[in-house]
Amino acid sequence: MESLRKLLNKLKPNFEKGGKLETFYPAFDAFETFLFVPNHTTQSKGTHVRDAIDLKRTMILVVLSLLPCLLFGIWNIGYQHHKAIGIHQVPLLDNFIYGGIKVLPLILVSYGAGLTTEFVFAIIRKHTINEGFLVSGMLIPLIMPIDIPLWMLAVATIFSVIIGKEVFGGTGMNILNPALTARAFLFFAYPSKMSGNEIWIDTTTTNGQSLVDAYTGATALGDAAAGYVDKIPSIMDAFIGIIPGSVGETSTLACLLGAAILLYTGIGSWRIMTSVFIGGFLMAWLFNAFGSNTLMQLSPLHHLVLGGFAFGAIFMATDPVSATQTNTGKYIYGFLIGVLAILFRVFNPAYPEGMMLAILFMNVMAPLIDHYVLEANIKRRLKRVKSIQKQNG
Repeated sequence: MESLRKLLNKLKPNFEKGGKLETFYPAFDAFETFLFVPNHTTQSKGTHVRDAIDLKRTMILVVLSLLPCLLFGIWNIGYQHHKAIGIHQVPLLDNFIYGGIKVLPLILVSYGAGLTTEFVFAIIRKHTINEGFLVSGMLIPLIMPIDIPLWMLAVATIFSVIIGKEVFGGTGMNILNPALTARAFLFFAYPSKMSGNEIWIDTTTTNGQSLVDAYTGATALGDAAAGYVDKIPSIMDAFIGIIPGSVGETSTLACLLGAAILLYTGIGSWRIMTSVFIGGFLMAWLFNAFGSNTLMQLSPLHHLVLGGFAFGAIFMATDPVSATQTNTGKYIYGFLIGVLAILFRVFNPAYPEGMMLAILFMNVMAPLIDHYVLEANIKRRLKRVKSIQKQNG
């Protein structure tokens, strides 16, 4: 590492102001700070936080927390594929190999398209490459169906970087979760690919033929919305994640392992996570009292382990930029996400996975929630001050 540090120090003048490669300084700076903690301090004159960990290290920890979902998703893709073509006894490694071959292109396209867009904006605006895409680049493929065309993924990723983040000023300024912005783009532009009622697993045999006509690969929520009660997986199967669905969203167990990492490192908000699950549970329990359709009749626990509910609660709703900032606001924000997610599922059979819409809606509402929480605190303190002044005469 010492020799690498010396090499970077030798090359750095070429990328600094006045150097031959000055234009490409954002790329050099991104590579250098990825390998080594930068030795410069903030130049901001306003309020700022001093900490030994920088944003890149924080983002890397989030990526590490996503690894359980990624690894399980890779295995599940292989498992669902072999199950679809009638092969049930498949070695663990074979499922991983098949899933890896399918997932790796999604990750490469996501990072390639996103980082290229980030690089272009960094050069145009003459600032360093934003670190936020380290997480978004992993989240985007994890919330996509495995059969999504790569060109669609690339377009959605570019859209999410430009519209979801750069137009607001870059990392730390966006009001919408960039990864969910990519999914929302595909949902409205190509609904047949994101509705949950199409083939969400690869059913191509080794000789290149497809079993689409012979096998239905709808998600569990898609089957529930259609009223196919016999096709809804058990709570345990849904909790483990051995069901069709987005690449990394199916396993609640893997999501909880990621949550443990986020909570242990202090990166994730337990207030938001807990309140999302409470809101979803209570809303599902309330619908159980009516039970007029299949989704209403599902038990609250079943709702919490199906679809992307757990993934959204743990990795999407807790986005520190687009979520609420006040402690009280986090409870309100998370609770309403859980309530709306179940509400959208039950009353929108065309798109039974309501977590995406619930989070994006509450992203927009987050500043308003914080505003009223702060206003309430100010009024409470003013009332207390006036009471003290009155007592003192």
